[in-house]
Amino acid sequence: MIPVAAGARIWIATGHTDMRKGMQGLALLVQEGLGRDPFAGDVFVFRGPILWHDGLGMSLYAKRLERGRFLWPSPADGVVTITPAQLGYLFDHPC
Repeated sequence: MIPVAAGARIWIATGHTDMRKGMQGLALLVQEGLGRDPFAGDVFVFRGPILWHDGLGMSLYAKRLERGRFLWPSPADGVVTITPAQLGYLFDHPC
């Protein structure tokens, strides 16, 4: 799983994300759309890719389900924070 540093926050962007965006496009979306610093060490989860900066470089992770679907939150403001344990559960227990 993703090595989340102590004190790092995990942000879920609840809207739809264009899967053609690369690291730079997602980092720009984090900065302009979510109002967060993509290089601060937090983890940003989109519908599809996950983007995080570990202090050395930007990483991009994606998981495609062969069956089932992820349970995805839908708050009013478009972004929600979760714990590392909740992130692990999200990816290990699709419906």
